[in-house]
Amino acid sequence: MTHPIIRDLNARYTTKKYDASKRISQEDMKVIKEALRMSASSINSQPWKFIVIESEAAKQRFHNTFANMHQFNQPHAKEASHTILFAYDPYFTKEKYAKRVDAEVASGHLPKEMYDNMMGAYAFAEANTDESGYNGGWTKAQLYIALGNVLHTLARLGIDSTPMEGVDPDLIGEEFKQELDGHVCQVALAMGYHLESEDYNHGLPKARMNLEDVVTTL
Repeated sequence: MTHPIIRDLNARYTTKKYDASKRISQEDMKVIKEALRMSASSINSQPWKFIVIESEAAKQRFHNTFANMHQFNQPHAKEASHTILFAYDPYFTKEKYAKRVDAEVASGHLPKEMYDNMMGAYAFAEANTDESGYNGGWTKAQLYIALGNVLHTLARLGIDSTPMEGVDPDLIGEEFKQELDGHVCQVALAMGYHLESEDYNHGLPKARMNLEDVVTTL
């Protein structure tokens, strides 16, 4: 298929080695950050925080979080142009949701008279909240919608990336405690440009199941 979207997605892959000398432009970073902000979420909950690792100091801090595990991903911390820490709110309360509904009204998207109806949508979160107030399973699921959105955005921009669940949530939680503000990071996304001749995953054909094996049209 020659459609531009499919062409770009076909070129997307998980980068294994980055060229540390190449940086994502600030113009492209603005697009990436806006794509994060515009990501969809159930009931427009947006129960997340995204921390962009850009400076050398921040890269060193992220590099430090690989002290105990997943060292195979550690080189990306310094060699990738940028990394995004995707963090979810494990205790997403009705009071927090009210701020999202306030924003709906302020933007003109939601009529003021529909405010209470929109607040009622919090029932979706309540259905996934235990007696302690924990609903991290539900909020973490929203996070992967944003991750998929950014992967597509990067593919369209021609920027390489590496989604990483191979990170240490405990050390990230300690190192970035202030920035996380109670959120939990269990997945990160390295971004940049692959290193020619040393990225063994670059240029290989896509390995996907046949369309009829994964898509059923009724």
